[in-house]
Amino acid sequence: MLYDIWTVFWRDWVVLKRRMTKFILSRMVAPMLYLVAFGWGLGRSIQVESGSYLDFLVPGILALNSMNISFNSITPVHAERIYHKSLEEYIIAPIWPDAFVIGKVLAAVLRGLISSAIIVALALAFGAHFTLTPLFLLVLVLNCIIFAEIGFIAAMKIRTYEEMSQVNTYILLPMSFLCGTFFSTHALPDLLRYVIELLPLTHTSYLLRGLGSGSQTALTSVLVLIIYALLGFVLGSRSFRRLTR
Repeated sequence: MLYDIWTVFWRDWVVLKRRMTKFILSRMVAPMLYLVAFGWGLGRSIQVESGSYLDFLVPGILALNSMNISFNSITPVHAERIYHKSLEEYIIAPIWPDAFVIGKVLAAVLRGLISSAIIVALALAFGAHFTLTPLFLLVLVLNCIIFAEIGFIAAMKIRTYEEMSQVNTYILLPMSFLCGTFFSTHALPDLLRYVIELLPLTHTSYLLRGLGSGSQTALTSVLVLIIYALLGFVLGSRSFRRLTR
């Protein structure tokens, strides 16, 4: 099982390694724009209880970026299934179906963590202050896992490229702005806030912000993320196994 997972993961790592320079440079653009526009520009006129708005913003950007990178890193599986028809190579290969799911998710998580490391380096260069702890890194990994699994499920279910882009429009984009990344959800109307606080990105944003500033955090949010990760794996595994029948 572990060898099968490593085989799937290694294939994606070889591809990433050959494109590493382009990957790193492309992942620097959006975070720099966020840090300049919101951290230096808009942020200088905003005061928050925990300190500067830049310190408030960076954990939200980490949550947002790890969500987008992890999701988009695994969506090429959709092209392999629908257009290239290369997914059949994995289906007929002598590997466990779950190994394929885990290997692809781990490859997407690696991309998400590399991109997050770039943001951490840029944030420190911009003068942000936050603390990296083992629990902070665990939450970041869980967030990458959850949205990589969502990307995998979408890749297994959706039939056209246009529908894949709609997942970004109707699911990821609203979460990007509403799940505590740029402002506290307490500013939202109560009914909308209750719905938003059920979503995984909200828990990630609050956990990263609390852990990064050294303040108290609700560890139940970690449990919520673990449940989301386990549920995503079960649904992703079922979706892939249906293709093998």
